[in-house]
Amino acid sequence: MEIQYVYTKKRSEFGRQCNFSDRPAELHVDIAPNPSIAQEYIERNPVDIGIQCVQEMSEHEINTERFETGSRGINHTEGGWPKDVNPAEVEQVSRYRKKVEKDEMYINTIQQLGSIMESRIKQNNAIDIYEEYFEDIEGDLVDETPSAKTINVFRDPNEIKRTATHMSWFPDGPKKLAVAYCNLEFQGSTPDTSMESYIWDVENPNKPEMVLKPVSPLVCLEYNPKDSHILLGGCYNGQIAYWDTRKGSQPVEISPIEQSHRDPAYKTIWIQSKTGTECFSASSDGQVLWWDIRKMGEPTEKLYLDPTKKQDPTKAMGAMSLEYEPTMPTKFMVGCEQGTIMSCNRKAKTPAEKIVAQYNGHLGPVYSLQRNPFFPKNFLSVGDWKARIWSEDIRESSIMWTKQYQSYLTDGCWSPVRPSVFFITKMDGTLDVWDIIFKQNDPTLSLQVCDEPLHSIRVQEQGRLVSCGSHSGTTTLLELSDSLYSLQRNEKNLVTAMFERETRREKILDARHREMKLKERSKSSADKDKDEGENKGEGEEFNEEDLYTKAEKEFYKIIEEEKKLHERRQATKDDMDKGDKGKQSPIQEEEGEEKANGQPEKEEGKKD
Repeated sequence: MEIQYVYTKKRSEFGRQCNFSDRPAELHVDIAPNPSIAQEYIERNPVDIGIQCVQEMSEHEINTERFETGSRGINHTEGGWPKDVNPAEVEQVSRYRKKVEKDEMYINTIQQLGSIMESRIKQNNAIDIYEEYFEDIEGDLVDETPSAKTINVFRDPNEIKRTATHMSWFPDGPKKLAVAYCNLEFQGSTPDTSMESYIWDVENPNKPEMVLKPVSPLVCLEYNPKDSHILLGGCYNGQIAYWDTRKGSQPVEISPIEQSHRDPAYKTIWIQSKTGTECFSASSDGQVLWWDIRKMGEPTEKLYLDPTKKQDPTKAMGAMSLEYEPTMPTKFMVGCEQGTIMSCNRKAKTPAEKIVAQYNGHLGPVYSLQRNPFFPKNFLSVGDWKARIWSEDIRESSIMWTKQYQSYLTDGCWSPVRPSVFFITKMDGTLDVWDIIFKQNDPTLSLQVCDEPLHSIRVQEQGRLVSCGSHSGTTTLLELSDSLYSLQRNEKNLVTAMFERETRREKILDARHREMKLKERSKSSADKDKDEGENKGEGEEFNEEDLYTKAEKEFYKIIEEEKKLHERRQATKDDMDKGDKGKQSPIQEEEGEEKANGQPEKEEGKKD
C-alpha cells in the first residue's frame, strides 16, 4: 500500500524562498490495523539496542611537552585499633586481644564464620581447582606469519647521546630493564658527557626508575640471578663495581684501579655459587679476572688469554665477549678481538691446560658468544659479516653459518625457549630472526628497528620480549608473535638431528682435508733430494696456505692456456672464411715452431 500526499503550488511561486511557520498537527492518513498481517509477526521482548553512553567529541591533535610520572611510597600505619591502644606496644595489644576474646559476641561470631569456612575447606578438598584436564593433549601448531611489534621506546635522557652498550632483564619477571650507556669511540666523549646508566620500568618510558652513578661510564651491566637488588657493572676504565638498589645510586664497592683491567671491561658474568657473590670479567687487555663482591680489593684468580698456553701477558689476545653455562661451572668461553674463540677450564691443574681449545672462523672481533640453552655442546658466535654455529667436537670449522651480510654484525643471542631460533643485530639498524628449522639460507623475519646502527640485544627469559639498544642510546622493546616463542612439535628432535648431521658432515670433510694435506706433504718431501731429517723438517714446515696458493696458481694457469687456445682457433676460423688457404694458420705456425724446437706434437693434442 502506497501513501501519497500531493502538495500544490502556483507556478509563479516556484523558486521563491520558503517560509516555515508553526501550526497544529494534522491527520492526513489513518490506517486501521489488519489482524491477519499481525499474526505473521512476533513481539520482540526484551529489545537490545546499542547506544553510546558518552558524549560525542571531535578528535584534535597537538604537540605537547612530555609528561613525566614518578612512583613514590607512603608510610603505612596499622589501623583498626582503638585510640587508647598503641599497636607498637606488645603488652597493650595482648591485653586488648584478651579483652575481646572474653566477649560473648566474639565467640558467636567465630562459630558462625567457622561453619562457613569449614564448608569451603571441604569443598576445596573435594574438588582440585588447579587440576589440568588436558595435560596430555598437545597444543595446535602455530601457523601465523612471524612478526614483531614495538611496545615501548626508552631514550637516553641526556642531551649528549651515548650508545646503549649492554642490557640486562630483571630476574623476577619482565618488569624492569637495566641499560648501560657508554661512548665507545676512542676519546669521543666530551667533558659534558654524562656517565649515568639507568634502570627502566618497562611500562614507563618517560623517566628512569633509578639512576646508577659509576665513576666511569658503564660498558656492561648484569643483574644477579640470585638477588634481584644486586647489579654488577664493568666500567670503561676497566674497574668492576656493584650496586645494591636498596642503598641508592652510588656503587656499594668498586675494585681498585691498580688491580682492575687496563682496558674497558666489555663483559661481566655472575658465577653459579652457593653464596651468589662470585663473578668474573673480561677485557681487551687480554685478562680474565675472577671476583668476589664481598672483597673487591683484588681478584681471586687471573687468566691471560695467551694462545701459546704459556700465560705470557705480552702475547695475550684481547677479549670482547664471554660465555658461561651454569650447568658446566668450571668451563667458560671467550671471544677475542682477532676472531678466535677460546674454550677454557678454570679448574685446570697447570696453566697450559686452562685453554682447552681454540676455534678460528671470524675475520674480526667476536662480539657475541652463547651456548644453545637446550644443547650446550653447540654455541653461536657473531662477528664480521656472518653468524656461525659451532660444535665443541670440531675445532677446524663451524657446522652451520648464515649468509654473507652486506652490513656488519654487532650482536646476537639464542632464544631461551626455542632451540632453533636465534637473533642478530646489524649496523644498518635491522634485527634478523633466524629459525633454522624453517629456513637455513635466509632469516625468518627481518625487521627495521631504527635508522641507525643497533649495538646490543637481549631476550627476556620467557622469550616473548626482545630489547635492542642503538648507537644513540635508544632502547626499543619488541614483542614477538606466538610462533617465535612457542615451542613447536618435535622441535628438539629436529634440531638434534640437524646438529648431529652437520657435525658428521664436517667430520668427514675434515678427514678428507687432512688426507689431502698428508698426500701433498709426502709428495713434496719425495721430490726433494735431501736427507731424512731435512725431509722431516720440510714436512713440518708445510703450511696449509701453501696448498691453497699452489692450487690457485694451477687453476689460473689452466684458464690462461684455455684462453690462448680459444683465440688461436678463432683466428684459424676467420682465415678459413676469407679463403686464404695458402697462408698457414696460427695453430700450424705454432706446431711448426714446436717441431723446430724438438717438442712432440702429442702434447698439443692432449690440450685439445
